[in-house]
Amino acid sequence: MTFDNNIAITPQLVADHGLKPDEYEKIVSLIGREPNYTELGIFSAMWNEHCSYKSSKKWLKTLPTTGPRVIQGPGENAGVVDIGDGQAVVFKMESHNHPSFIEPYQGAATGVGGILRDVFTMGARPVAAMNALRFGAPEHEKTKHLVSGVVAGVGGYGNSFGVPTVGGEVEFDERYNGNILVNAFAAGLADTDKIFYSKAEGVGLPVVYLGAKTGRDGVGGATMASAEFGDDIEEKRPTVQVGDPFTEKRLLEACLELMATGAVIAIQDMGAAGLTCSAVEMGAKGDLGVELDLDKVPVREEQMTPYEMMLSESQERMLMVLHPEKEAEARAVFEKWELDFATVGKTTDDLRFRVMWQGKEVANLPIKELGDEAPEYDRPWVEPIKPAPLAKDDIPRMEVADALLKLMGSHQIASRRWVYEQYDTMIQGNSLQRPGGDAGVVRVEGHPTKALAFSSDVTPRYCEADPFEGGKQAVVECWRNLTATGAEPLAATDNLNFGNPERPEIMGQLVHAIKGIGEACRVLEFPIVSGNVSLYNETNGRGILPTPTIGGVGLLPDWSKMARIGFAGADQMILLVGAPADRGHHLGQSIYLRDLFGRKEGLPPPVDLQHEKRTGDWVRKLIRSGVATAVHDLSDGGLAVGLAEMAVASGIGAEIVDLEDTDLTLQYFSEDQGRYVVTVHLDPQGEEIATLWEEAKGLGIHAPWIGTTGGTDLVLGKARPLSVAELRKVHEAWFPNFMDGAVA
Repeated sequence: MTFDNNIAITPQLVADHGLKPDEYEKIVSLIGREPNYTELGIFSAMWNEHCSYKSSKKWLKTLPTTGPRVIQGPGENAGVVDIGDGQAVVFKMESHNHPSFIEPYQGAATGVGGILRDVFTMGARPVAAMNALRFGAPEHEKTKHLVSGVVAGVGGYGNSFGVPTVGGEVEFDERYNGNILVNAFAAGLADTDKIFYSKAEGVGLPVVYLGAKTGRDGVGGATMASAEFGDDIEEKRPTVQVGDPFTEKRLLEACLELMATGAVIAIQDMGAAGLTCSAVEMGAKGDLGVELDLDKVPVREEQMTPYEMMLSESQERMLMVLHPEKEAEARAVFEKWELDFATVGKTTDDLRFRVMWQGKEVANLPIKELGDEAPEYDRPWVEPIKPAPLAKDDIPRMEVADALLKLMGSHQIASRRWVYEQYDTMIQGNSLQRPGGDAGVVRVEGHPTKALAFSSDVTPRYCEADPFEGGKQAVVECWRNLTATGAEPLAATDNLNFGNPERPEIMGQLVHAIKGIGEACRVLEFPIVSGNVSLYNETNGRGILPTPTIGGVGLLPDWSKMARIGFAGADQMILLVGAPADRGHHLGQSIYLRDLFGRKEGLPPPVDLQHEKRTGDWVRKLIRSGVATAVHDLSDGGLAVGLAEMAVASGIGAEIVDLEDTDLTLQYFSEDQGRYVVTVHLDPQGEEIATLWEEAKGLGIHAPWIGTTGGTDLVLGKARPLSVAELRKVHEAWFPNFMDGAVA
């Protein structure tokens, strides 16, 4: 076939590859000549935002990434954390935002596939998945189509692969109309002495291509993911990858079987930028060169050019460096699983990245500089402008029961059952909680009592109003959700979704959110061990809400003492643990204000990290000692929504007392942080509750009695009673009505 690798590199061609003029000049200076066409493609793949983190690297370095349990922090395919007994949990979260907006089913499906590969590349068997999804306004013309496609894609891939989806988020806001977010999380279990890394070691060793064949799907996908959308969005559809979960399942089994043979020296998933990124990273980490022969790469399309092969993001592919004496044994494993196995290159000692095609050298570049010399920007940023505080005399009113009923049936609070029932949440037989609670919980197979908890959280409206406090709140919300099950929060992964970092106000959001995340993680001893940054989430200059999603993992030593959100029985005391003395006073940026009155005003609730730590540690103690019978952390909608969710989850009502001289709107709908509703089966006049309150007082924790469980109604003080059946009906109705066309 005819392929011109020496076409003129024009300024327009450089721009089409997502490179700035000064970046191109740096390339020329590094290699001492003009790059050819394939080399330009390789640089565009390695130097785009998605792969190089060139706008965020400076700030990511400030995050806490180490701790007594951390085995591997950022820099590998996934983070690794010790859970005792010679086992580790391996996990990461990553975005597939742009592909999912262009082609929702395949975009979401391959997002799931990619994050699963990141986990089993490390030698771990995936045991849990989550996804954090954010769509445009429900009434927007594309929203229903996108919801349908993304949810089907997540379910189609995860269910077929055989991993339970144990939790996540689904939210709607008009700011995502032109750019939805699909953040995928996966976690797996591995033996601590059998973790596999991507650093190549040894000269003259075979570089082996494994898995599915290479096609033209996803060519330029990473570069597309590093740019804003414009009116030409439909033209980007060919950059979206196509997934096959059944091939991935075979790839998992083949990789784990191969790893057990001792043949693997290094392994790297072919994710963003495909063959280019995987080969360069493996060689550069090991201070080695790599030579590839593209004529040996398995392909599924005819006449593929070297440019297409190097930039393809076809799914279900791996690259390995193997011990040569075990190559035949390794080949036999992959042939058994009916997967491609091809020796496509070798490691060298010259620190060059060479690519051969049809007997000719089509690329020859310095391998270390491809990664290490990528631009690193200290982009200008401005201090975020915070809104004025909400005036206490400017709070709109609505009867408490009416307000609660509206919120329970709103797009923000309504049950996500329609979504999670399309996912297999029980496959593998280890799931201990269905989605809908504070966190997903999965038994550690092979251990009699141990379990892992998972949660994903962020409140974007808080992050826009005050990125620093919003970043802190995303961390503490995740930490609280894990704690509310009784789990000890171990570590986190982040997915930082923002607009165009070249705009100083957007860069200011990113900087302050990272500062908030870092501060919270340090105080809570909750290190960030992996993650992803997704920038340029804009369409025609309109950016998304800043959305730094935090995915967290916690450990339960004894899952028989796990807490759930549903009330456990009647006649139990309800405590509001961690509350300010007047129970609540913060309505700024609240759901009550936004969804009932259309007002996005005020400052978000401040986060007191020391208070969060003290309160959460005490709540966890109550759960593990068996004192707490049900626990739910309070977030969107405040106390009223939290109580309603506990009642709906159990079918049991409750009667709550009003505080005298307290504003009922603030009491029931404020979103003050650091609060949990905890039920205890104790005598209200007994010695045990007196001792409990004395202990709380000594810790500086307010934990007042606010009511009692029982009956079939939720009674919020003097407000009209609401039957639990009515609350459940409203809560369950919104999503199916929306998807069936019954609501806008």
